[in-house]
Amino acid sequence: MEFLEKKFKLKEHNTNVKTEVLAGITTFMTMAYILVVNANILGDAGMDKGAVFVATAIAAFIGSMIMGLLANYPIGLAPGMGLNAFFTYTVVIAMGHTWQFALCAVFIEGLVFILLTLTNVREEIINCIPPLLKHAVTVGIGLFITFIGLVNTGIVEPGGAILTLGSMQTPLVLLSIAGLILASVLMCKNVKGAFLLSMIVTAAIGMFCGLVEFPKAIVSSIPSLDPIFLKAFTVPKSEIFSLDMVVVVFTFLFVDLFDTVGCLVGVASKGNLLNEDGTLPRAKDALLSDAIATTAGAMLGTSTITCYVESSAGIAEGGRTGLTAVTTGFLFLASLFFSPIFTAIPPQATGPVLILVGVLMASSVLEINFKDPTDAIPAFLTFVMMPLAYSIAEGIVFGIISYTILKFLCGQREKVNISLVVLSILFICKFIFL
Repeated sequence: MEFLEKKFKLKEHNTNVKTEVLAGITTFMTMAYILVVNANILGDAGMDKGAVFVATAIAAFIGSMIMGLLANYPIGLAPGMGLNAFFTYTVVIAMGHTWQFALCAVFIEGLVFILLTLTNVREEIINCIPPLLKHAVTVGIGLFITFIGLVNTGIVEPGGAILTLGSMQTPLVLLSIAGLILASVLMCKNVKGAFLLSMIVTAAIGMFCGLVEFPKAIVSSIPSLDPIFLKAFTVPKSEIFSLDMVVVVFTFLFVDLFDTVGCLVGVASKGNLLNEDGTLPRAKDALLSDAIATTAGAMLGTSTITCYVESSAGIAEGGRTGLTAVTTGFLFLASLFFSPIFTAIPPQATGPVLILVGVLMASSVLEINFKDPTDAIPAFLTFVMMPLAYSIAEGIVFGIISYTILKFLCGQREKVNISLVVLSILFICKFIFL
C-alpha cells in the first residue's frame, strides 16, 4: 500500500486503492467491446481475427500501463474506433493496399508522434486551446459517449430522416432501459461502484432471461500472434516511400492527434485534473503514452492506439490516478485467458453507463458564456459536431476554426494566438485538399 501511495499520490488526489481499482474495472468493462469489435473490423482487411484479438489486448495493456505509470492519469488506451475502420475500409478495401501496408503506416505514425511529443508540438496544441473550447470539448465528449450508448443499446437506431427511436417493445431495449434506471438510481443514491454494479446486475438479468448468452467457458486458449506479428516490416520500400503512404500516414496522424487531445482535455477537465490556468500537467508524458503504444501496437499487428472516452466512466466512479489505468491494463492482459467472460458483457449493460457519463460531462456547459456570441458559436459547434460527425477530432476542428475567425473579425484579436491561426489554416487546407 505504501508503494502505491508513493507512486500514484493517492492522498494528494483524495482517493484510495479500493476506489481506483473499482474505477479501473469500470473503465475496462466499458472498453472491453474493443477486443471483439477490433478483431472483426481488422478481420475484414484479411487479418487473422484470433491474432488481432491478442494484439488488441496486449497493445491496450501496454498503452494503459504506460499512461498509468508514466503520466499518472486514470485513462485507458486501446485501438481507436474510427481509426480501425479507416485502416480496413479505406486503406485496404477502398485504396487496395495490403493490411501490411496499413500496419506500416500506423508504425510510421507512431514514430512521428514520438518525435512531435518529444519536441513539445503536441503539448503546445493542447495548451493553445482556449479554456472555453476545453469546456466545450468536455460537453461534446459527453454527448458523443451518450450517443454511442443510445445506439449500442438500441434505444436509438438508423431510420426516419437520420435517426429514429428504437422499438420500446424489443426485449433487449427493455433490458437497456432497466439498466439505465438501475444505474441512475444507484448514482442518485451515491452508491459506491454504482456503474460497475449496474453493469454486472444488468448483464446477469439478461443472461437469466435468455436475452444474453452465458459464457461458454471461463478460460480459453490464447491464439497465436504469428500471422500478424512484425508484418509491418514486410512492406516493399517502393510502397513505403509512395504518395499514398504520405496521405494515409497524415490521415492517421490528424485523426489520432485530435482524438487524443480532445479525450485528454475533456476527461481531465471532468476529473478536475487540469491546472488553474487550464493547461494539462504532465501532458508530454500522457501524449508519449499513446505514441509509444501506437508504435508497439503496429509491431504487434493492430491499428492506432488512442485514449478512450470510456475512461470517463472510471473517473465518474472516482478514479483520479494512474492506478485506475494500471488496473484497466491488467484486466486487458487477463482477458487473454478469460475472454469468454469479458466478451459476454452485452452493450445493454455498458450502454446505460455511457449515457449517464454523458450526463455528468454535460455539466461543463455551465462554464460557457453563451451571452457572448463569439464564445457561444464556437463552443456550440464544438460539442454538437462531435456526435453528429461521430468524431472528437472534427468537433475540435469546427470549434477552433470558428473561434479564430469570429474573434479575429469581431474585435477580439488579442484572444487569438499564432498557434490557433496556424491550426485553423491547416484545418481549412485539409477540407480543401483531402
